[in-house]
Amino acid sequence: MAAAASTSTAAAVVFIHRLPVSKLGAILSPLPNRQSLYSPQLKGTTRYPGVLVKASSSDESSLDSNGLFADLKEKWDAIENKSTVLTYGGGAIVALWLASVVVGAVNSVPLLPKILELVGLGYTGWFVYRYLLFKSSRKELVEDIEEVKKKITGTE
Repeated sequence: MAAAASTSTAAAVVFIHRLPVSKLGAILSPLPNRQSLYSPQLKGTTRYPGVLVKASSSDESSLDSNGLFADLKEKWDAIENKSTVLTYGGGAIVALWLASVVVGAVNSVPLLPKILELVGLGYTGWFVYRYLLFKSSRKELVEDIEEVKKKITGTE
């Protein structure tokens, strides 16, 4: 039994020895072989031009936390009805939680999410046909949007 084990080990060693180096890493390691970022092959290449990272030793940050907190404190102090703001904020959080519960309940009903998906696709098709397909209807959509903007801002 020991002779068989040593024979298979010797065969495996000979087999690994004859493989190229890239295959050797694939056999011995469960992870895929990756080149190092510091290898001379990748130096100066434009393989990933948008992923160039440069370290900086300066203590400056693009986000000034002290200035941000000062601005927030100044705005909070300028608010006269703090209880109203807190009530609206709490109401918004409760509304988000309630919407999440309703969506979860609807999603758990079999076949209903697929039906609602079809309704959404149908409405999207209708909207594209009604407002986006023709030039005159696009102008009408822009006019409607401008009218709603004026109503919201109170300039009408």
